[in-house]
Amino acid sequence: MDDFYSPVAEFYDLVPRAHAEGEAALRKVLAQVEPSAGPVVDIGAGTGRTCRIVAEVLPSAKILACEPAPAMRAVLTHDVIADEDLRRRVTIVPESADAVVLPDSISALILFGVLGHIAAADRRALWDRVLPRLAPGAPVLVELLPVTRPTALPAMPLAREQIGDLVYEGMLEAEPIGGDLIRMTSTWTISGAAAPTRVVRNRSEWHTFGIDDLAGETGWAGEQLTAQTGVLRAR
Repeated sequence: MDDFYSPVAEFYDLVPRAHAEGEAALRKVLAQVEPSAGPVVDIGAGTGRTCRIVAEVLPSAKILACEPAPAMRAVLTHDVIADEDLRRRVTIVPESADAVVLPDSISALILFGVLGHIAAADRRALWDRVLPRLAPGAPVLVELLPVTRPTALPAMPLAREQIGDLVYEGMLEAEPIGGDLIRMTSTWTISGAAAPTRVVRNRSEWHTFGIDDLAGETGWAGEQLTAQTGVLRAR
């Protein structure tokens, strides 16, 4: 899998602060998980936001955190090693979704910020690998985008935060580029009297889908919990 995230890793944790409803939905579903059934597997763990939520909600759960982007994984490792509890429970591996060695039994699967980077045929291969390993009742939590089909997405705000004397503003826009793909462009502007204005732009491609598409691929029941969060459960 290409490294889409390292160029903007420094801004990654600014975005969830603007979308707290997705975190609340994740917590609600995880609270129903039985961690003794196996590790929680977090594919595309990023800088560790979802890992930290799992650790808080399920204080006895083991977590397998898969993150192929080096810059993102560096932040994740920094946070885990600084916390004795996380250091004991979180295993960090650099493999992508198609290569990670999965445990025999999984109590929950988290796929945030990753599924759109996997074409539909490869997603089906992922389901074939992972679904048989999910313990009875184990949920699959997925992150969604506002578009489920290739559609132009006008510039929309991602986040606006002040850190020290600098203001960080992020915008996201998208355009169809053929098939089920859109090209997403994120633009971050960092400004303030403390330093010259800096603009960081990053582009990546995303295979569009909705929760109903994932339900069709898996044969599981799909539910959209928030604009950015969905869950799949065995029927």
